[in-house]
Amino acid sequence: MKTFQKKRSPWEAFFLILKGIAMGAANKVPGVSGGIVALVGGFYEELIFSFQRLNFVALKFLFTGRLKSFWNYANASFLCLLFGGVIISYFSVSLFLDFALEQNEKVVIGAFLGMILASLYLVIKQVPYWNKNLLVFLILGFVAGLSLSLAKPIAENDNLLFVFFCGMISVSGMTIPGLSGSFLLLILGNYNLLLVDAVNALFKLITSTLIWDFQFIDDPVISRLLLIMAVFAFGSLAGLILFSNLIKLVLERHPNFTLVGIIGFITGTLRLVFPWKEKQYRYNDQGELVTNSVGTPELLNYHYYVPDFSQIDTYVVILAFLLGATLLFLLDYYDRKRKA
Repeated sequence: MKTFQKKRSPWEAFFLILKGIAMGAANKVPGVSGGIVALVGGFYEELIFSFQRLNFVALKFLFTGRLKSFWNYANASFLCLLFGGVIISYFSVSLFLDFALEQNEKVVIGAFLGMILASLYLVIKQVPYWNKNLLVFLILGFVAGLSLSLAKPIAENDNLLFVFFCGMISVSGMTIPGLSGSFLLLILGNYNLLLVDAVNALFKLITSTLIWDFQFIDDPVISRLLLIMAVFAFGSLAGLILFSNLIKLVLERHPNFTLVGIIGFITGTLRLVFPWKEKQYRYNDQGELVTNSVGTPELLNYHYYVPDFSQIDTYVVILAFLLGATLLFLLDYYDRKRKA
């Protein structure tokens, strides 16, 4: 795997933050993978390289006070800029995204579908050649993606060991394009707990601390959610290190097979971002709606249906789809022009 630049111009740093914001927004939507943003955005290899450098050597540099060596070895400037954008996204774009999804989910999902299909086209263009063996991996990737998309969510579980496991699994969406970490959390039953309730609790912690208000400490629900968020974060870090090393090994030895497998996987999971679907919630034996610890209904599955082309809303979704695809192509064009 190639080496990467250590110094960036202010404009390059700014655009890397924007890419982090886009990755954070993508990670928030079930069925959308932040790894696709990295792959199409041209920083996937550097992302894997940097995650892989978060190892015992980096820890040795850090704990022995050799901060400059740690900074250079771990490519920390790249990670800080990128995840600075992700954090900004979680407390800005993601909040707007939550609002937009609540107001008109079909339009938002339609825009993301357009972006994903455009991304898929750009990824396919990266395959230098095709043969029978690559087609086999394409089919295997498709079957794996389709099987995952058909999985049904399980009940919510706030056991800390399980939360740690959720962190490890969900972060794979950053390292494996097409694999949606938020959808995996949906299947594991902890999407609302970890990406809605816990994030809102963290936001409350930050805002309350800024105004020197510590009353939230006495709130057992907030305290529990903050503990859950901390465990989830440690699980995510462990997952980043584990998956990045595995992906690095596979990319170095079988780059074309990996790329084709990703294309098949993305194709297999496209049903997750089909706009025309209705949510089906979980009910108990008494016919009562099942909610989590803070009153959010638990999602059971989706019901898909054919759009009604006599309705104006259908064409609004199609327009959002076209705008999403166009935006992705424009960003790719600008990125290639900037590097030329």
